[in-house]
Amino acid sequence: MPAARALPALLLGLALAGPAGAAADIVDGSYGDKDGCLYSETGESSGSDIFFLLNKEGVTTAVSYCEFKGDGKQVGGATKVTAECHEEGSEDVTPYELTLTPDKGGYTVSFPDGARWGPLKRCKK
Repeated sequence: MPAARALPALLLGLALAGPAGAAADIVDGSYGDKDGCLYSETGESSGSDIFFLLNKEGVTTAVSYCEFKGDGKQVGGATKVTAECHEEGSEDVTPYELTLTPDKGGYTVSFPDGARWGPLKRCKK
């Protein structure tokens, strides 16, 4: 009987850990500009109108947030990942396939329309 009770708890734990484990494989830390890394450390904005932060959950800027959805897939030396992006002041969600390209010890984030953010350097711990 105790083993029967443990199985549902184990399955629930695996289900909850699954997406987080997949997202952790997209990037191996936090990357950003000076203000983005400060945001990563403190959770508070410096007040800058422009900042960029890339981590395992997504990409955050001063005016938008793109949350990674699902696994990233390797294409050449880059990683392509589906993201849902929200702009400040809007409840609309725009899906994108972002490309994360290793660039000088960090990453450049590219959008399908040619927009690029980066290179974003690894944040110091």
